[in-house]
Amino acid sequence: MKILIFYFQLLKFRLSFTVVFSAATGYLLGVTNFHLNEFILLIIGGFLVTGSANGFNQVLEKDFDKLMKRTTGRPLPTKNLSILQAVVFSSIIGAIGLYCLNFIHPENGFYGGMSKSSFFGLISMLLYVLSYTPLKRISTICIFIGAIPGAIPFLLGWVAATDNFGIAAGTLFAIQFFWQFPHFIAISWVLDDEYKKAGFKMMFGGEKGKYPAAISVVTSIIMMIISVLPYFYIETLNLSNIAFISVLGLGIWFTLKSIFLFRETEDKSAKKLMIASFLYLPLMQIIYVFDKYLI
Repeated sequence: MKILIFYFQLLKFRLSFTVVFSAATGYLLGVTNFHLNEFILLIIGGFLVTGSANGFNQVLEKDFDKLMKRTTGRPLPTKNLSILQAVVFSSIIGAIGLYCLNFIHPENGFYGGMSKSSFFGLISMLLYVLSYTPLKRISTICIFIGAIPGAIPFLLGWVAATDNFGIAAGTLFAIQFFWQFPHFIAISWVLDDEYKKAGFKMMFGGEKGKYPAAISVVTSIIMMIISVLPYFYIETLNLSNIAFISVLGLGIWFTLKSIFLFRETEDKSAKKLMIASFLYLPLMQIIYVFDKYLI
């Protein structure tokens, strides 16, 4: 029974849940005729694919996780799971996850029978494991690369609902893509000492200061602008004035947190931005969904 807990830790449940939440809201925003079987396949498939990527991430970083206080208790550094167990488990759930996603609109898939949902799930997993993870010790470009698989879930949900990758899906992707820069910068700022101890290059410019804070401000502003664009041109959402004002207000609040970090360049400001980043994305997505179904 205890070993199940270790496998559960390998999944990084909270991170996987956040990813699935984005995919679920993307589906709810895109769908016109709700199909419970598609939704369940998206949830299960998305969760397993994300959990698989998280597992492989821990395999590749097992030696570095020992060096950081927040990761030293993970199942591989503590030897509660072997590398073989982690690789086999991650491979199996990844394959099952992609298999589930492949049942969503398989009739219009790519050559070889892979559905669009399964394709984006696979791309997300490969980029996270094979690009983002190793690049963390090489260059801060890892944040840019990591923002791509990090933004795919919102897009994936829309594609699963509509079987279409167009300007609407691209907009949802762009919102979550630019959100990740202030999110990553805040986390990297707060955990700067631990990341450096493990040799991870997660801070733009290498040090806390105006440069990474300025990037946070710029990307927050871009994110805020993109987040209200669906009001103007995504007719299927038919967003109300209430949703427009709410999402814009939320974006301004989040951008102000980045501006405060730029002005003060202090750890407490970075912590506030980090907390705001955890709140912003689900709140923005909930506003969109509530507006579509309740207003």
